[in-house]
Amino acid sequence: MIRATTSVLLWTCIVQLTALGDTWGPHLLKGWPSCFSYQDSSVSVVEDKVPSVPARVLPPKRVYKNNGYLMVSCNGGLNQMRAAICDMVTIARYLNVTLIVPELDKTSFWSDPSEFQDIFDVDHFIMSLRDEVRILKELPPRLKRRVEIGMVYSMPPISWSDISYYHNQILPLIKKYKVVHLNKTDTRLANNGQPLEIQKLRCRVNFSALRFTSQIEELGKRVVKLLRQNGPFIVLHLRYEMDMLAFSGCTQGCNSEEVEELTRMRYAYPWWKEKIINSDLKRKDGFCPLTPEETALILRALDIDNSYQIYIAAGEIYGGQRRMATLAAAYPKLVRKETLLEPSDLGFFQNHSSQMAALDYLVSLESDIFIPTYDGNMAKVVEGHRRFLGFKQTILLERRLLVDLIDQYNSGTLSWYEFSDAVNESHESRKGQPTQRLVIPDRPKEEDYFYANPEECLQPSYSRLDLSVGGL
Repeated sequence: MIRATTSVLLWTCIVQLTALGDTWGPHLLKGWPSCFSYQDSSVSVVEDKVPSVPARVLPPKRVYKNNGYLMVSCNGGLNQMRAAICDMVTIARYLNVTLIVPELDKTSFWSDPSEFQDIFDVDHFIMSLRDEVRILKELPPRLKRRVEIGMVYSMPPISWSDISYYHNQILPLIKKYKVVHLNKTDTRLANNGQPLEIQKLRCRVNFSALRFTSQIEELGKRVVKLLRQNGPFIVLHLRYEMDMLAFSGCTQGCNSEEVEELTRMRYAYPWWKEKIINSDLKRKDGFCPLTPEETALILRALDIDNSYQIYIAAGEIYGGQRRMATLAAAYPKLVRKETLLEPSDLGFFQNHSSQMAALDYLVSLESDIFIPTYDGNMAKVVEGHRRFLGFKQTILLERRLLVDLIDQYNSGTLSWYEFSDAVNESHESRKGQPTQRLVIPDRPKEEDYFYANPEECLQPSYSRLDLSVGGL
């Protein structure tokens, strides 16, 4: 009887609130702060009489039968997690489940304690995608208690899987257990062979829904403004940091003590599975980041004017000033966020590597030229985002060819002019022009990454672009 009485009272309240919502809802929504740029030509907006307060239109909620709840724990650095979040939103949408705001990696090399809402605008993320998928900040209380006591089905999905894998293998588990936790998210959705709507939703999440917090956005704008005051600038993603060198086993230019230190670190992290590495062979195969000294040679060969500002988008360079000396001598206008901003500006970001990376990401998007020295996750995701912004110039260095040319030049086999001509000629078609992704069936790790070239989402504009370095 108590249950029946409570149910009647609840339904009465719901009916009353619905009636009130029809009356007050539109007025309340007008006062919400802007959080999404989505526009639908089928929705007409009645402009407010006060032009300084534009009307607020949210995408309508998508109504669907909820098949259960999907929890995800992202792994890796910021941009690996960014791509993974796009995939997980897309998977949740096409399984008709409710996604819980993703958990970020706090146990990797960087030990960044940041939560999702510390880096991304979580309210914008949820509201901007409400016409596609339901996203909650946390599980409903009853299910949350089950998870807290360990009653949750947890598993890593298979890498590079089609959406059909999630329909056939993951959805039945969600229906059975109500909640499924995916504890690995990197590259778990195939690059190619997916329906067009899948690819377009991945892009929508990446380019519209994943907006950084206002604090990160504002600081990024300040850095760009400071750079623009002094003319054009290039962002150099100089991935010559301790973790990368230890992981890759690349020790070109390091002394014996540094080689030993990097080797100890590689053995200390069990998830870095490759332990015995031939650094020279790996470098010749193009699998090592360029050193600062090699980078200086390549920038000069590409005729990059030494009067341009070069913003270093990276953490602490391994070897410090000793390794940066050659690059600094060739390009005296080297800057970093730490040199452009006051220590107090970056105080909040200290020991939060993902938030620092978010700042570098924003500056990289706005640069006149973006040059990564290694094709890691940041290099790839920024490359794809710059393509989306109008095929902004990104010089993709062919490291295997370049290290061979560098060795020939250093040995005296090539003159400077021969070396420079060879570098320029080999990179004419590697400046971020429109192109199709390379597809290699059964070898997805070797094919082009979807987020580096999301061609399904790019404007089909193949007009002549000013991609010359001198066009700054």
